[in-house]
Amino acid sequence: MTTASLLLSAGRGPQECSWAVAQLLCRLEADAAAQRLTTRRARTVGGDRPGTYRSALVRIGGSGTEEFATSWTGTLCWQAPSPYRTGHGRKNWYVTAQPCQASPTPTVFREADVDIVACRTGGPGGQHRNKASTAVRATHRPSGLVVVVDTERRSQLNRRIALRLLRDRLEHGDLVASQAMETDRWRMHDALVRGNPVRIERPRRT
Repeated sequence: MTTASLLLSAGRGPQECSWAVAQLLCRLEADAAAQRLTTRRARTVGGDRPGTYRSALVRIGGSGTEEFATSWTGTLCWQAPSPYRTGHGRKNWYVTAQPCQASPTPTVFREADVDIVACRTGGPGGQHRNKASTAVRATHRPSGLVVVVDTERRSQLNRRIALRLLRDRLEHGDLVASQAMETDRWRMHDALVRGNPVRIERPRRT
């Protein structure tokens, strides 16, 4: 199933923009449902007022997802009087909606995915190990990550160390990727361009 992720953000706008995020998010979800697409709020950051959001990450799935996401990408405008400031003249509240990557799937470490072979290494104190071939080279096939361990005189101990090193490095790589993605999302909060919206939505008359 085709999927896409959109981040809706109020940027640095006033509290009405957080209100607009909530209203536009509901409108987007209703629009998606009408087109038989699925939506899920993967993450939300609440605003100062109840029921408002500084940002919302929504995941969309189904046939036609890419076209739908494109139609909601860019500057969005929620056009309605402020619910917080009576008589306030402004009625246009801008929100940005930008595609973003979903959080990376954590790497599942399986020993069956690791090839371990005996090898010989040099260096101080390595003469005995070289003769016995106690060093090991471990390769994690899915990622291509390789470690060589020769710290112990028993190959079984070196094998255990190599597996632990591979697991630790894969977990660290997942953490770095997740942090980089989070940084990119925060940068999107400052990407809001007010004016010339790709969509203008209004409350529907009842």
